[in-house]
Amino acid sequence: MAKQKLTQNQKRRIHSNNAKALDRHRRQAKNQIDWQENMLGETQDGVVVTRYSMHADVEDARGEVFRCNLRRTLSGVVVGDCVVWRKGHEKLQGVSGVIEAVKPRQNELSRPDYYDGLKVMASNIDLIVIVSAVLPTLSLNIIDRYLVICETANIPALIVLNKIDLLSDEARQQAEEQLKIYRNIGYQTLMISAETGENMKKLTALLAQGTSIFVGQSGVGKSSLVNRILPEVNAQTGDVSQTSGLGQHTTTSSRLYHLPQGGNLIDSPGIREFGLWHLDAEQITKGYREFQDFLGMCKFRDCKHLNDPQCALREAVEQGKIHPVRFDNYHRLISSKNEEKSHRHFTT
Repeated sequence: MAKQKLTQNQKRRIHSNNAKALDRHRRQAKNQIDWQENMLGETQDGVVVTRYSMHADVEDARGEVFRCNLRRTLSGVVVGDCVVWRKGHEKLQGVSGVIEAVKPRQNELSRPDYYDGLKVMASNIDLIVIVSAVLPTLSLNIIDRYLVICETANIPALIVLNKIDLLSDEARQQAEEQLKIYRNIGYQTLMISAETGENMKKLTALLAQGTSIFVGQSGVGKSSLVNRILPEVNAQTGDVSQTSGLGQHTTTSSRLYHLPQGGNLIDSPGIREFGLWHLDAEQITKGYREFQDFLGMCKFRDCKHLNDPQCALREAVEQGKIHPVRFDNYHRLISSKNEEKSHRHFTT
């Protein structure tokens, strides 16, 4: 395949990003402590509760938290990881120990990065909470993007519609009908208001069942929800931009919080756009759970599920077995995936 030509702007961005990465690695090496055997205690188990660029906070079995370096052989340590670490006999440069190894993950949530490839955001998750809002608009296409990621990672999803206090009775009924599309195919949905507290007890009851993570576009109220659930955290909140309708990024590092009613909540940096270019068309197709009963039944093996003759998916839509909104969103995701892939800022 011929290489795509990069624009001068793309070349400048790549050069700038590489320079920043090199500077970051140099600073990390400078601040890295060369822990010797005689400086460390016995190995013990822990959980990563906060991840910074050069360090990680590890919680031990007693619930105490220690800032740790990472062994240079380790890469990709994320919040939620179960790790093996060693505490130093004394604190050095504000660091208490070192992470030696990461235990096998139950699962992981990843997102594509234009420069660094696929980046793991968090691990060992029991529930992904997809947060949407009524402003600037409820986007089922965005919800479907996240659901494809959930299905690919094999992690259960909860669809939450926030800011329902801003809805009229008629608009609330319309939102209920939209969410019914997802309830009919087995997803849990919940309409809440971080402002008034409506249905917040139902949300916290679901969060108490394990380790959850909030995902969603900026401005949908993820930080406001954290503030409501954990007032002492006082997470930053950002208003929706008056000009673009997009929220401002507010969270800067991923953290795991223990909830008073039980369970854990991972609060991760806001994601404005969740790309799917790392997934192929087959993976996206399998990410639609209601398609499963009809896959492999099309007349042609290379069916694109558009105007192909005897397409089982299209026939299922016509028979009311697949909702047309979901089917339309599926083709929009396939189309946008191809566009995202063609606009990546590196050669292929």
